[in-house]
Amino acid sequence: MIEKVILVDSNDNQIGLMEKMEAHISGELHRAFSIFIFNSKGELLLQQRALNKYHSGGKWTNTCCSHPRENEHTIMAAYRRLKEEMGMECRLDYGFNFIYRTEVTDGILEHEFDHVYFGVSDDTPILAPLEVAAFRYMSMDELSKDIELNPEEYTEWLKICLERVMVYYYKIFNHGYID
Repeated sequence: MIEKVILVDSNDNQIGLMEKMEAHISGELHRAFSIFIFNSKGELLLQQRALNKYHSGGKWTNTCCSHPRENEHTIMAAYRRLKEEMGMECRLDYGFNFIYRTEVTDGILEHEFDHVYFGVSDDTPILAPLEVAAFRYMSMDELSKDIELNPEEYTEWLKICLERVMVYYYKIFNHGYID
């Protein structure tokens, strides 16, 4: 099956479909999502992308990220991919969205309208080895410092949205989000 992404305009209105690799080569704006799962101690669950990924292999990134399928609501795609990649289920809450465009490797562009979701879980991930090489938990302060010291070890989209994630993180853990 050829995987397609949903092409969108700058307001996230669908304008078409395109094969995923073609969209990443041509730099077409398409719909995506990113998930950030924290444990009850406030540490972020990071995944190390599988080494064989066509871009950003071996880099550390947020808990899970992907693209919804045609006619699939973004939140439902987020739940699906969290289960497929990390073997986890938890409540996800919408945080914000952002658009970014960056070259992730020679000839591969990420140009995404990214929907960001947050959740809290103390479950142990069960990794899908074709997607994820490893996981670890880090405090947001540790993550920020490590990204400053070792930016090449992290995905571009994580570095781009980290400041906004920090704002949301402080809302979650300073205002009683945890059930």
